[in-house]
Amino acid sequence: MVPTLCRTLGVKGHRPVVGSWDNKHLLYVFASVNITSCALHTDTVESRTGLYRQTGESKTRRLQRAFAKHLQRLGRCYPKDKHARVVVLIDNAPWHAGEPIRQVLAEHPQLELKRLPSYSPQLNVIERFWKLLRRRATHNRLFETLADLKRSIRASLCYFQTVRQRIQTLIANCYPRPKNQSALPGP
Repeated sequence: MVPTLCRTLGVKGHRPVVGSWDNKHLLYVFASVNITSCALHTDTVESRTGLYRQTGESKTRRLQRAFAKHLQRLGRCYPKDKHARVVVLIDNAPWHAGEPIRQVLAEHPQLELKRLPSYSPQLNVIERFWKLLRRRATHNRLFETLADLKRSIRASLCYFQTVRQRIQTLIANCYPRPKNQSALPGP
């Protein structure tokens, strides 16, 4: 997550000003939304560029390991004895494939990854969630430290985890149900 700039309202004659940093410290967020219960599962990963240059590990490799940990957490949240099949929709990011991912999928056979077509973010609920999360946590805000950014992101994630109605609205807008079917079950 990188703080984002967007249009905003201001007083006539005074241009709103938001500072920005040229910062190489990033915060990555992995999230999964259960479209039946509207539960949100998230993990954050800090990326300090200088630290990884010393180890020689690539960004893709770091994010593969982080995504594998996220999948392990999903595997524990949805055990095989209670959930025979858990489908996880993913995009074509390079860290959604690789040996760490294959190992986790072997450990948790109930998890099944389904790739969405390229350039189709409208099919993925999580893309709509990212837009909403950025609007709530980072739009037009300057964070002095990575810890401040992380605090803002976590506060917003906690909000969405407790107010499932917002997630339910995202799901309903992404996957509209036919008129003769009932709405999603509540939390």
